[in-house]
Amino acid sequence: MSDGHQDNGREHVPSRQRRRFPGISSRAYEHPADRSALVALRRLSGFDTVFKALSGLLPERSLRLLFLSDSVRVSDRQFAHLNVMLRDACYILDLEKVPPMYVNQDPVPNAMCIGLDEPIIVVTTGLVELLDEEEMRAVVGHEVGHALSGHSVYRTILLFLTSLAVRVAWIPLGNVAIMAIVTALREWFRKSELSADRAGLLVGQDIQASMRGLMKIAGGNHLHEMNVDAFLEQADEYEAGGDLRDSVLKILNVLPRSHPFTTVRAAELKKWAASRDFQRIMDGHYPRREEDKDASVRDSFRESASHYATHVRGSKDPLMKLVNDIAGGAGDLGDRMRRGFGGFTSSRPPEDGNGSSGASGGEDGGRENPEDRPPRDGA
Repeated sequence: MSDGHQDNGREHVPSRQRRRFPGISSRAYEHPADRSALVALRRLSGFDTVFKALSGLLPERSLRLLFLSDSVRVSDRQFAHLNVMLRDACYILDLEKVPPMYVNQDPVPNAMCIGLDEPIIVVTTGLVELLDEEEMRAVVGHEVGHALSGHSVYRTILLFLTSLAVRVAWIPLGNVAIMAIVTALREWFRKSELSADRAGLLVGQDIQASMRGLMKIAGGNHLHEMNVDAFLEQADEYEAGGDLRDSVLKILNVLPRSHPFTTVRAAELKKWAASRDFQRIMDGHYPRREEDKDASVRDSFRESASHYATHVRGSKDPLMKLVNDIAGGAGDLGDRMRRGFGGFTSSRPPEDGNGSSGASGGEDGGRENPEDRPPRDGA
């Protein structure tokens, strides 16, 4: 912008007034699946006591000492621009205690919020160097959203269990049991990332900056070569493309990840930004933190179930279409099953009369096994 200025090579945009959300509950922006799990956990008697007792078994103190000794702590004297963003994010979301924040030397763009007793935020140098000020503001808001929701507790446990699964891999069935828990936690955590993306938008209040940041995480610092609309079209193509084999591969690809795929995150955030729920929050109508203790577990699970039902009905994914057809008692279901996986690419039979849609079983022999090279998570 014309009235921006340069400071140590970093362009600063003019400050602008952002809406603040006093007393906002994290339930306001949480994904329905994330919200239902958190409401249930918060209502469990003795939940906080149990997890504080667990903190003695988890390497939290070691992690704190590690970042304190081998990273740079953000303050008014170190990475001052990040410190301003952090305090601003906490002010907007009304988080009274500002969590410590560290910059860790790592070329891979990433950020996380961990800790049981007190959350800490860590961002990598790769992320700091990749994003501009408004994009970084959304990321900082994303991590503060994690802290407000209490996600750092489960993130820490997930890290611990993942490490434990590697150590006990030689024990029969022991690794299987732990990995079942890890898989469930990862599925929940992927939904929590969608919640935190929404928190980042509430803090940055700039949907274009949020979109740019996600594009950069996917494709690097080449904005002149990328386009938001084309990027979102990738998400639509990813959901709708292929047949049942591709649906299965999508599941296998996402299982080892703690984050949803970047195009999916962008599409989900764009959809939420255009929703009535987002507009109501911006207008000042949102659940308050003081009401959290009265939140109904049943209502939260009902909202979550309704969300998934709506998602299945509206999904373009072949597997989700099949589930919807089964639920609706589709008349041509038997014929589609006889025609094999390729028949699920369309709800109508092929018009060439030979019962084939070109999806023969031998054409995917060169497809890479997702377990050989699991996708790397982003911020």
